[in-house]
Amino acid sequence: MTDHTLTSGNVVPLRPPPRIIPRAEHCISRSQISEYALKVLYRLKNAGYQAYLVGGSVRDLLLGRRPKDFDIATNAHPEQVRELFKNCRLIGRRFRLAHVHFGPEIIEVATFRSSDEAQAEAEGDRVMEDGRILRDNVYGSSVEEDVWRRDFTANALYYNIEDFSIVDYVGGVADIQARQLRLIGDPYARYREDPVRLLRAIRFAQKLGLAIHPDTERPITELGHLLEQIPSARLFEEVLKLFLGAHALPTYEALRHYRLFGHLFPDVETALAEGGDGTASRLVALALANTDRRIAADKPVTPAFLFAALLWPPLVQREQYHRGHGHPPLMAMQLAQEDVVSRQAARVAIPRRFTQVTREIWSLQWRLEQRAPKSALRMLGHPRFRAAYDFLLLRAEAGEALSDSCQWWTRFQAENEHARSQMLSELPSQPRRRKRRPGRRKRAGAAHTP
Repeated sequence: MTDHTLTSGNVVPLRPPPRIIPRAEHCISRSQISEYALKVLYRLKNAGYQAYLVGGSVRDLLLGRRPKDFDIATNAHPEQVRELFKNCRLIGRRFRLAHVHFGPEIIEVATFRSSDEAQAEAEGDRVMEDGRILRDNVYGSSVEEDVWRRDFTANALYYNIEDFSIVDYVGGVADIQARQLRLIGDPYARYREDPVRLLRAIRFAQKLGLAIHPDTERPITELGHLLEQIPSARLFEEVLKLFLGAHALPTYEALRHYRLFGHLFPDVETALAEGGDGTASRLVALALANTDRRIAADKPVTPAFLFAALLWPPLVQREQYHRGHGHPPLMAMQLAQEDVVSRQAARVAIPRRFTQVTREIWSLQWRLEQRAPKSALRMLGHPRFRAAYDFLLLRAEAGEALSDSCQWWTRFQAENEHARSQMLSELPSQPRRRKRRPGRRKRAGAAHTP
């Protein structure tokens, strides 16, 4: 990708001139670009700034795909962008960005980044630790500076609003035509700068149907441990991108192939490895495949259901552990939930709004299996009944012995009031719990009784 020359005993890279692809030689048309992105591009241009459509939108348009977002790169600083747009907000600490709001659509505007280490040291706003970039707000003045800060060649293409050409410094167009994903620069150094690139490589390869270039692929398995340096909140956002992009199942399989999945979900990886009959693996695969189908059909999906399936294998292990220590089923389930959710949060910080729903889906499994006559009718009105019922069906499909419960609840939902009463009367009565006498306290350390 670069030639080198010797200067004063040092190796200095000679970066090649860009390939400029005129409008007549590429397939991107302004009619394919968001009207709001065009507004931002033209206002920046008319104010005397450079303005380029960049990144995934250019890549997707060249691949014949419909972009999800339209990002812009410019030599205007974030504060200057805000002066041009009243509907602009500045965000980010690690990378300072401008978000221009047009109703529900947001156009992200990034200032060119500098690749000059001497400038970064002089300005003091690039913070690195063990080769990892913690903050990078050292601005450049041109595309030529910015391009070397980007990750993959396919994401480093610039559509110039001045003449509608594509500017390509790194062979990104050729890589797209060859259907390959390649990192810019030395892969080991680039992964260490930002280990999330390990996940991005997997995600882009599966999403776009690209083969990972051998040089880009080689370090992935070796450097997976670097993900443990990434804040758990950021990893949560990356997990959503991995599994809610309509390619969850192949992405999951690739993550396990490259031994990255265990760095995100260590307890799940352990449970899957120890699952002798394969039920746990089938459950996770079925849940991911179901997520892909729903997204493809434009149906809603909730991360809470997906996390319920992903974390079910270690939950079962922990529940069995607590039962083995004398706890009754409901308490064993509650203790197992605490264990699994708290341990997972150390790697991927799943927000409480999702874990709360996940826990409800788990807790209802025991009640669905028990089919207690006094509470079965109330279960139909529970806000999480449908998700819990779907999860029960998924468990049965994966191989758990739940066919009787699944058939009963499927029929119970479809029957009229009279038929439901008949079904309830046919259920075996549940053993009545012994009530504690008033004023009588349980002895400290006594075992729980159901």
